[in-house]
Amino acid sequence: MAERFEIVEKALLKMLEEKKYATLRDILVTMNPMDVAGVFLGLEEKQIPLMFRLLPKELAAETFVEMDPDAQELLIRGFSDNELKEVLDELYVDDAADIVEEMPANVVKRILRQADPELRSSINQILRYPEYSAGSIMTTEYVSLGPQMTVEEAILRIRRQGVDKETIYTCYVLDKDRTLLGMVTVKDLLLAADDETQIGQMMERNIISVTTLDDQEKVAHTLSKYNFLALPVVDGENRMVGIVTFDDAMDVMEEEATEDMELMSAMTPSEKTYLKSSALDLFKNRIPWLMLLMVSATFTGLIITSFEDSLAAQVALTAFIPMLMGTGGNSGSQSSVTVIRSLSLGELHFRDAGTVLWKELQTAVLCGLTLAAVCFAKIWLIDRLLMGNPSITVMVDLVVCLALAVTVVLAKMVGGLLPMAAKAMHLDPAVMASPFISTIVDALSLLVYFLFAKMLLGV
Repeated sequence: MAERFEIVEKALLKMLEEKKYATLRDILVTMNPMDVAGVFLGLEEKQIPLMFRLLPKELAAETFVEMDPDAQELLIRGFSDNELKEVLDELYVDDAADIVEEMPANVVKRILRQADPELRSSINQILRYPEYSAGSIMTTEYVSLGPQMTVEEAILRIRRQGVDKETIYTCYVLDKDRTLLGMVTVKDLLLAADDETQIGQMMERNIISVTTLDDQEKVAHTLSKYNFLALPVVDGENRMVGIVTFDDAMDVMEEEATEDMELMSAMTPSEKTYLKSSALDLFKNRIPWLMLLMVSATFTGLIITSFEDSLAAQVALTAFIPMLMGTGGNSGSQSSVTVIRSLSLGELHFRDAGTVLWKELQTAVLCGLTLAAVCFAKIWLIDRLLMGNPSITVMVDLVVCLALAVTVVLAKMVGGLLPMAAKAMHLDPAVMASPFISTIVDALSLLVYFLFAKMLLGV
């Protein structure tokens, strides 16, 4: 699919360069707005306005929503007032609000000046809600029905209002104060036995909704859990103010997953894509965490320095330090990633800490014993017999394997519980991922290793 799109993209760019505008327009109108927006990524700045003006009004608006913010700003600056108004008239409220959030102040003023009063009011309403809240990602364009309406009246209302609504499949039943009473689907209306049946008699009253201040991640999980196409958003008095549609929820889930991946890799999350980020941007996002981890890793050096005499007396112990630290870090990372993912999906809560501790302990013991047994055989058969290293004795082998087993247990405990502790402190659990876990486990593994060496080898 990607290769085919690249071929089409190259053909379109060639038509633009050869000024075959009629042919180019005929092809563009058959394409999905998302794919058309993808074509704009390969254009030079001077070509963007030219190709955009080839698009019919509706396709132009749909494509504009999917375009890169830099390209959107370039077009807005080049639009006449009439052109800008035409595009704004075709946008849904939530898309218009998203665009306004990305633009500099002078561009925002021009957008709001050209927007009609109703759209301007709706944009301002959405922008008043906290960032990352349900209110900030909702749209105010939905179909509302009254409980006294008949099926026939409801269908007629959908026909009249549906053109301007983002979704019409789910309709919400409100009273005169806009209190959410229930919902019906278009399927329910079309299959109703009697056109005179009142909506209040057939509506679903058990409504799942979110409030305007709920976190957007919670909204996305709720939509995913119940497989809804849209989710009603209400205020503190259960008055309907908007809906969140599944496409906006998918965008939220993608953003949250990207943020978690960046945090788990010890980077500050960035709103810019990789290609849009300069080397300086990447440096700013990465260096604070690297410096923090570097400083925290000095504890590992201090531990090794403290046991220099032990290492000098039993040099063979030095060769196994990387293996112990690496295995411990990997073990902790396995547990932390599993727990972080479960926390992000809402499968785990802090009250489950005891269950997590017991389950990770059982898993850690099984993993630790298995790894210790394999390690004992490997060290004795390969390092001692095959490589002929006389400094490796049975006791040295035993120290390494016991330290390995205990390290795995400690690492899995730390990896399982730290993300839950972060969640309890209202921090993002992804912060407690591989880099931090590895740094902590490295120090623990060395302490355990040298303590076993002192006890069993007397060094």
